[in-house]
Amino acid sequence: MKVTGLALLLAAPAWCHPGAAGSVHGDVERVPATERPPGETRVAMRVEGDRRIIESNGLPDHPTGRFPNRGNPHRILGQRHRFTVPARPEPATVATKLDRQPFGVALNGVLFDPNTAEFHGNRRDSGWNYEALGGKLRLGLDENHAHVQPNGAYHYHGLPTALFGRLSGGAKRMTLLGWAADGFPIYGLYGYKDPGDPASGVVELRSSFRLRSGRRPEGDGQPGGAYDGSFTSDYEYAAGLGDLDECNGRHGVTPEFPQGTYHYVLTADYPFVPRAFRGTPDPSFARRGPRGDASPAGRAHPPGTPAPQRRPPPPLPPDPPPGP
Repeated sequence: MKVTGLALLLAAPAWCHPGAAGSVHGDVERVPATERPPGETRVAMRVEGDRRIIESNGLPDHPTGRFPNRGNPHRILGQRHRFTVPARPEPATVATKLDRQPFGVALNGVLFDPNTAEFHGNRRDSGWNYEALGGKLRLGLDENHAHVQPNGAYHYHGLPTALFGRLSGGAKRMTLLGWAADGFPIYGLYGYKDPGDPASGVVELRSSFRLRSGRRPEGDGQPGGAYDGSFTSDYEYAAGLGDLDECNGRHGVTPEFPQGTYHYVLTADYPFVPRAFRGTPDPSFARRGPRGDASPAGRAHPPGTPAPQRRPPPPLPPDPPPGP
């Protein structure tokens, strides 16, 4: 794996047991992560002026599930990701809802892309977007809560289990996992009990979302049934219910930012990966071309059939030689 900048944090051995950090969501059938990715991970992160530049080929540095599989007909292929985010981000006046774009990128160069392209009745205008970790659809997610888009991009819908286990060393501590599209850092599961005091102890942080009560509307293309987490709209934000705000983040000190910063947290409960930005997402994360966990018909290919082979993108340019 070729790395520079902050990605040097990944210099530990690349192959680890995928279950080292435990499981996030017990209701989703997951494919065992026993396969090597189809190439070497390449990721470079550097700060130039007021911008953080992130380049990668999108190949994970840990075992994955077998792809294609019954729930996901696509093969992992190298990508050519290049993103820029503010190196000194600022909160915006209002939060920005995550729409048809990735939320951010992990330190290994793999995208956090929690939303799906599946909607009730295959109607995007229905407003009922299926939740990837809701257990209603079989999406072929592996033990890293990840699967593959039609263009071959491997991406995380929840905690990147193997990556988190290795970076945290299996310890209960604040662990930097990546950067959001607005430039704020992303941590996994844990934070300080008092966000301003690292001596207050480390606790697992809880989101402030809950299942709605009652039943969904019925008729006229509505799904009906009880709110059970099958759809993202089954959840509602309740300020103060947990530790985090509507963007699944909070302001506080972290090991990397001892003076304090706003930061996001991946949680064991919904939304798993945040669904809104506290800052302004950079245009480099805007999706260009088809959004892809599925086609408008609900699947890009029939389950169990191989995806068409695409030519992998050219590799990233070699890293510059070290200075004298």
